[in-house]
Amino acid sequence: MRLLIMGPPGAGKGTQAKKIADRLTIPAISTGDILRGNVEDRTLLGREAKRYLDAGELVPDEIINGMVRGRLDEPDTKNGFLLDGFPRTLPQVGTLDDILADEGVALDRVLVLTADSDELVKRVLNRANESGRSDDTEDVIRRRLQVYADQTEPLLDVYAGRGVLVLVNGMGEISEVTDRVLTALAD
Repeated sequence: MRLLIMGPPGAGKGTQAKKIADRLTIPAISTGDILRGNVEDRTLLGREAKRYLDAGELVPDEIINGMVRGRLDEPDTKNGFLLDGFPRTLPQVGTLDDILADEGVALDRVLVLTADSDELVKRVLNRANESGRSDDTEDVIRRRLQVYADQTEPLLDVYAGRGVLVLVNGMGEISEVTDRVLTALAD
């Protein structure tokens, strides 16, 4: 099964990606992990990305696209994957389409975890508090939610039009959300 998991910051994508991938015995692929791995391993793309990160800038799409393509070319993805954090923009949808077309495959489902924005702010503030991240203030979190709404939510229409979009209520206990996702995938 080839899946994407999407949702606003704090919706539980990373947590659910690991649980769902384990249940389906496919790799959970986080673009954040791919980026960090390339930087740590000092790959060509990682060295390029580090220059942007060190300058406090966003890593350009072409670098992220190359990293995702490289990861999806690895043997453990041949029977499926769960991709978390890519695509985030409409141009990245086209890139992912090209990558999958090169492999002769397509996405089976795009899972979207939904949650109330006030609850999301509360979750991220709590997570920031637990991890000691002082940069996650309520204003910053609300800005990230707005960026998600502006840049990533338009992708939902694309995937809905393709008939692969599945909305899942991301509120509640982790195990409850996992059960909802698995039920939605079985339909």
